Amino acid sequence: MNNDAQIELVQQKIQYALNKQPSKGSIINAYCHMWGYFKKISTEQEKQLFIKLKIDFENQIIREKELIDFIKRLADLYEVTYLKQSTIINNAPK
Repeated sequence: MNNDAQIELVQQKIQYALNKQPSKGSIINAYCHMWGYFKKISTEQEKQLFIKLKIDFENQIIREKELIDFIKRLADLYEVTYLKQSTIINNAPK
C-alpha cells in the first residue's frame, strides 16, 4: 500500500468516527471525565445536580444537551479554559 492509499484510509477512518453517533455509555463517560475538573471545587448543590443530571440522562429523561450545558456553565463559572475551548462544548447541539 503506498502513502496516498494509507492517507486516504486514515482519512476514511477519521470521517467514519466523526459521523458515528456516540453511545449512551460514551456520553456518560465523557460527562464524568469533564466533571472531574470540578469535583473538588464545586458546591454541594452542583455535586447533587451533577448526579441528578447523570441519572436523568441514564433514564432518558433529559438529552445530552443538558449535560453539556451544565458542564459549560461550570467551565464558564470556574474559568476552565481547556473545557471552554473543547470541541464537545463548542460543537454541542443547540
